[in-house]
Formats: sequence, C-alpha cells, structure tokens
Amino acid sequence: MKLTIVSNYINHHQIPMSNELYGLLGEDFAFVQTQPMEEDRIRMGWQEEVSSIPYLRLYYEERKICADLILESDVVVFGGVEDESYIKPRLNEGKIVIRASERLYREGQWKSISPRGRKKKYEDHTQYADKPVYLLCHGAYVASDFNIVHAYPGKKFVWGYFPAVNTYKLDSLFFRKMHVDSLGKRQVRLLWAGRFLKLKHPEYAIRAAYYLKRRRISFHLDMVGGGELEGKLRRMVRRCGLDTYVTFHGFLPPQNVRRCMEEADIFLFTSNYLEGWGAVLNESMNSACAVVAGHGIGAVPFLIKHKENGLVYRTGSFKEFLEYVLLLCSDDGLRERLGRNAYDTIIREWNPKEAAHRLYGFSKGLMAGEVKPCEDGPLSIAPVISPKKGYAYTRERCVL
Repeated sequence: MKLTIVSNYINHHQIPMSNELYGLLGEDFAFVQTQPMEEDRIRMGWQEEVSSIPYLRLYYEERKICADLILESDVVVFGGVEDESYIKPRLNEGKIVIRASERLYREGQWKSISPRGRKKKYEDHTQYADKPVYLLCHGAYVASDFNIVHAYPGKKFVWGYFPAVNTYKLDSLFFRKMHVDSLGKRQVRLLWAGRFLKLKHPEYAIRAAYYLKRRRISFHLDMVGGGELEGKLRRMVRRCGLDTYVTFHGFLPPQNVRRCMEEADIFLFTSNYLEGWGAVLNESMNSACAVVAGHGIGAVPFLIKHKENGLVYRTGSFKEFLEYVLLLCSDDGLRERLGRNAYDTIIREWNPKEAAHRLYGFSKGLMAGEVKPCEDGPLSIAPVISPKKGYAYTRERCVL
C-alpha cells in the first residue's frame, strides 16, 4: 500500500505520526509539503530540522514527481491546503481521498448562510458525497460544520493532532510535582501556556490566582508564552499584588514547556471556540496534569471525559472555571486521580503510534472496499456536535 499525506508544510505535531507511518510502510509512505517554509520558522532553525526527513517531498521543488505521487498512491490524506488543484485530478478519477480538516465555521455557524461560501463548499466537498472521499475531523465541532453543507454523510471520523508522547513512571512523576512553600506547606503549581491572545483568555489564570491568594491557598502560577496581552497581564499581576505568586517565563522551547507541565499539578486551558484543536491539551495530559478546560476548544470533547480525566467548564463562564480550580487546589487526591487517568488516555489511545496503526488499518480497509471505523477514539465515527451543545455533550460523557 502506498499512502501519501499532503499538507502546506510539515510541523512538529505531524512528524511523530509520520515517523510511525514511515516505520510501517517504508518507501511506500510520503509526506508532500506544498509551500516553502515561512521565514520566521526558517530563522528558528526549523528548516534544518526537517531537511533530513527521508519521506518528505517538496512539491515546489519536485512538481511532477509529487503530482504523480498524489495521483498514483493508493490512499492520499489531504489537509491543510486551501488550493484544491493539488487533489482535483485524483478526485476526478474517483480515487480514495481522506480529507483532514479543522472547522469550516470557527467564527460561527451563522456564516454558512453565505451563498458564495456555500457554492465553494459544494465544489470542494458536497459534490463528493457518494465518492470514496472521507473526512478526518480535527476537533469535536468539525462534523457539525460539514453536516451543514451535507458533506461526507456517514464518512466523518474522529481525529486530531498527535504530538510526541513521553512515557513516565507515574509515581516518580508525581513526586516531581510535590512542591512546598517557604513555610513547608504543600504548594499547588498551576500552569498556563500559549500565546497571550484574546481568544485564549490568559487573564482567566491571573484572575484565578487573585482568588486563590485571597483564600490563602498556597500556590504558584507559571505563565509560559507571550503576545499582545502581555502588558495587560503584567499590570494585573502588579495591581493584585501577585508578583511573588506568578512567574512570566516568556516563550520557551517545546522541551522546556514539557518540563513545566511535568512539574505542574494543574493545567489551565482557557481558549474559546477559535481554538480549533489545541495540542497543549495532549501534552499536558501526557504530563499527568489535572486539566481544567473550556468545552469550546476543539480537542476537549474528544480527549476529556469530565470528572474522569479532567474537568470541563462552560466556555465563557469564569465562575465555573474558578469553581473547578478551587476544587482541584483543595483536593490532592482528585488532582492525582485526574492526572493519572489523563496520562492513561494519551498512552493508551491518543498517541502517534496508535494513530498511525489505526490510519494504516483504516486505509487497508478502504482499499478492500470496506469502511472499518474504530469503536472509540481516533477513527471512530465522529459525533455531530454543534458548538452550542458541546457543553451538554461533555456531561453526557461525564463519569459520576
């Protein structure tokens, strides 16, 4: 079987699973990158990191070779590319295509009323309803968006991103998470990581820190990242007298962010519906953090079972968010239970190796004319969840 992934460019969330596929298929696997690397990524040395990848093909340097590869492969996974010309010849010949997509209407499903937009969606998606074209949903609300345009009926599957996974001896990891304050009292470590943007609501973390201080809870909050809201956040910290409670680390290399997660008790994930997936959720769960996350984040309804491996609050409700933060700060046993279960979720199901094997098996089934979804997790049938009903869905999955 020849399997090819086509995307605008390869990134560190795609490499681990691609490596696994290369291990399974060898030279029968390829990753076609359609665009040159962005300048800021080149300056960061990213191009040097990917230049030695044996299965990477650059469309803009090997146009005919890549075009032939896309057309002649048994299965092509196509995602992250707005230009349909790369995949049109294959679609026109009725060959197997697996699309991988984030949301169509991230800013609101009301945008689906646009006649011009609907025409484009028909041309790109709806007209292939009866063809061997399938959809991998990078987020819990993707299936709902595509349902609006009547695309891929019965052919939408749970999917996401699969960043590198670390394995730990959990007892040793939880020992690392044991922190004490200057008085020898157990100190809870909270972590927020990402860009300081409005859609990510980093101010929730600072506001929560202020409440914890007022309740005389021993804690420390680490803020990793930077962005347009940094000045505002620093002013909030000074105004609330939180200078000794909050540390701003700036942007850190990925391995340093993971070390912060490994030492954190609680990970705060506060983005709104504009967060299509959110790979920091995979990483923090892999680091056995007890996560508090908003239901509007694409990865949350897929990865978190409320009260089993994390806590899910209604996006936009700071009151409920704070309630869960206070609960975790006051319950050591609950934090550890959620963290252990979160780690198990990633190790057992949501990891690059498992994803690669599932995609391999699914593709082999398609070649044999069979659609074989998994029972749960990646490549199971995607539930159709509208954003408005996402919170209720997390309660349906809730383990009481």
